[in-house]
Amino acid sequence: MKHPDDDNELFNRLEAEMTDPGAPAGGEVVDLGKARTARGESTDPAPDPSADSGPSQSADPEPTGSADGRPTLVDSTVPTVSGPGVIDRIKNSKRLDVFPAWLKSAAEFREALGWLAGHAWHTVAFHTVRVPVVYLPKLIWRSPRGALHTLAKVGRWSVDAEGEALRQYTATNEQVDEYLKLSRQRDRRVRLRMILTIIGSLFTLGTVLFLVYGAEPMTQVIAATVAVLGFGLAGAPADAPLATRAVIKTEVQKLTSDIVIKAMASIGIGQIASAVAKGKDGIQFAAPITREGPGWRADIDLPLGVTVADVADRRARLASGLRRPLGCVWPDADPNEHEGRLILWVGDRDLSKTGIVKWQLAGARRHDIFKGIPFGLDPRGRGQSVPMIQHNVLIGSQPGQGKTASVRVLACGAALDPSVEMWLHELKGTGDVDALACTCHRFVSGIDDDSIKYAADSLTLLRAEVMRRAAAIKKLPRDLCPDKRITRTIADKRSLKLWPLLAVFDECQNLFAHPKYGKQAGEDAEFIIKLGRALGVILILATQRPDKDSLPTGISGNVSIRFCLRVAGQVENDMILGTSAYRNGVRATAFRPEIDAGNGYLAGAGPLPSVVRTAYLDDPATNTIAQRALALRKAEGTLSGRALGEDAESTAGPSYDLLADVAAVVPASEKRVWNERIAARLVELRPAVYGGWKGENVTSALKPHGIKTTGIAGTTDDGERTTRRGIVRDDLTTAIAERDGNRGAA
Repeated sequence: MKHPDDDNELFNRLEAEMTDPGAPAGGEVVDLGKARTARGESTDPAPDPSADSGPSQSADPEPTGSADGRPTLVDSTVPTVSGPGVIDRIKNSKRLDVFPAWLKSAAEFREALGWLAGHAWHTVAFHTVRVPVVYLPKLIWRSPRGALHTLAKVGRWSVDAEGEALRQYTATNEQVDEYLKLSRQRDRRVRLRMILTIIGSLFTLGTVLFLVYGAEPMTQVIAATVAVLGFGLAGAPADAPLATRAVIKTEVQKLTSDIVIKAMASIGIGQIASAVAKGKDGIQFAAPITREGPGWRADIDLPLGVTVADVADRRARLASGLRRPLGCVWPDADPNEHEGRLILWVGDRDLSKTGIVKWQLAGARRHDIFKGIPFGLDPRGRGQSVPMIQHNVLIGSQPGQGKTASVRVLACGAALDPSVEMWLHELKGTGDVDALACTCHRFVSGIDDDSIKYAADSLTLLRAEVMRRAAAIKKLPRDLCPDKRITRTIADKRSLKLWPLLAVFDECQNLFAHPKYGKQAGEDAEFIIKLGRALGVILILATQRPDKDSLPTGISGNVSIRFCLRVAGQVENDMILGTSAYRNGVRATAFRPEIDAGNGYLAGAGPLPSVVRTAYLDDPATNTIAQRALALRKAEGTLSGRALGEDAESTAGPSYDLLADVAAVVPASEKRVWNERIAARLVELRPAVYGGWKGENVTSALKPHGIKTTGIAGTTDDGERTTRRGIVRDDLTTAIAERDGNRGAA
């Protein structure tokens, strides 16, 4: 609403200026341009002297405008903070490596030298074999032609035949002076050259006669050889060289910024395509395009709002835009930068055509499992390892994609450490890891019910072993075990019985989906995965059917390292690699059946999932490694169980059932009982299984079965009345009934 005094605003302001005692006596000329500029720069209008007469406008200005009706400037034209200084920018800058990665790594350096030596040896051997059977016959065959060519060249040189065309040209065009000059020049040349030719011919004739009639036989042979070689080389056609190449180089197009920009604009990302259509690049290169391994690397900053997953989702289109096979194009994220930093690596060859990857430990005498196990190579040719200690591994794929071969590599790596106790369960029955049975504490190969039961018993024993280790490691001095985790030092103390224990379950879907043993096996495996990793118990699970029935979610959700080869769809992909892996661009569905066998995504072993081509070990190589591992274990006295021909522990019958054992030591007349008393009775019942258990071990072991502990009043052995943690026997019987009922229903 307009205030009535607004109409008198101009009159009031003029009157105030006239009555101002500080005003100048004389008139003043006002520069209108300066006045407008000053008024435009001011964001606050001058106070109105008539403001006291009443409110002129609302006290709340518009949020999008200033008091004088113009837009408010959000960003100041002059920054108030200048940003990081020169020293800070230098500190935060990225330093490039002085030496390439292959030169700083002893293993890669030896591999490079080995490749160079092999390349040189191949070249020498290739030509050495062909000298007597290919090159020499060619020279003999071409030597007559070379002799004729040599005589023809000498004759043409003697008569100055090379200048004949020029002399004919001057004669035809009636250039008399030029022709006469050329004729005189020819006469001088021919006289000199004929003299030299005659002298050379006489000398050559004399040399030939001497070699035929007066030289030693060895001299004659050498001269004939030199003549044949010389005339043979002179008689070689220009399009038929004497020697062929020992190595044919693969010519690939150099990766340039123009090629990358055009390819990125063709994959269907709107921000990039629209920018390129306007004559811009659409992307920015964070570093020059360089060679990295057997390919090219481009570091790219994507447009705002575009992520690496968006590009990975269009990998096939990107390969088409680059005109390269799909197995050559690998877009990856940079874990050290923002989500829009793309590392585009374009290989010279399709990853599936690089041949069999040689395992780094194939010739090793022994290995330390605490250092991880070499697993294969990434597309850039860099070695990739799988850390084992404090981890569990899940491997999944469709049949025939290299799953069992991956398991074999990890099992062989563990076998080369004589301190590792190995439990192998091959539930396919094809004998893929039979060669390693000689090193195992427990071993089974089969798909029948007895084999499945043996594997289920192993999980039960492992669960008890985890509890024993938890109690044992709790008693260790803090200076020996400050982090309450298994270390190399602790593992080497055999008296503690805390060495690494590796349990492999290949084709584990046959175990977890079994109607009789599957449910309990799944519960035991989940318990081991959650608690066993810090205690040196390592599970390797491999499945070709990654679904909720064959692979319980409690297992797939807690495994720390995952390797996924070719799978059929998004559900299977995320079951192995984790939730949202497919959405984030980590898609094992992109691998081609059979062609990409052995290629998979390895997640959890590094900052980001990466493609790895696994090393391959055939049966003879596996057997060689197994015999080497057996010799190591014999030398150090670490063989046990099956490897010594002994029957390892078995849980045949219900006697090793935890709930049944607790029910056996808690009579029906004892309605409530302390956990510490249950632990003492279990130790007395089965020392090998429950040795070292305390009340807290009973609490942890019964919790997965739904049996909760509570405060129970009772009397100690000394007659003192107190309250301690314990269970109600009715809860135990209810849990047993529910479990047995579920098994019967299954």
